[in-house]
Amino acid sequence: MTNSMTYKGYAARIVYDDDDKLFVGHIAGITDRIGFHADTVEDLRNAFHEAVDDYLETCRKIGKDPQKAYSGKMMFRVSPEVHRKAVLAAELEGKSLNQWAEDVLSRATG
Repeated sequence: MTNSMTYKGYAARIVYDDDDKLFVGHIAGITDRIGFHADTVEDLRNAFHEAVDDYLETCRKIGKDPQKAYSGKMMFRVSPEVHRKAVLAAELEGKSLNQWAEDVLSRATG
């Protein structure tokens, strides 16, 4: 089972570990690896909130930006057919491939 939680603009990936009978989570999009766990969903939610709050407080105390820095540049490979279709879709919308891809990714990520 895989799922996610959000709190204060932070998200965490949640996995159920059947061997240990625990829910395990890790905060995504930060510069450090912060994990938490619990055996019930309610306790997991509380552990997540505590992990975020503690992380933000620690970052504040040491003057560190908790967010991972992103350049805005993305490079990935797709098949030539997907590339062709994307260029065509962008052209039909009167956009560059970069503008079109940003719009598509923005809609997909909400």
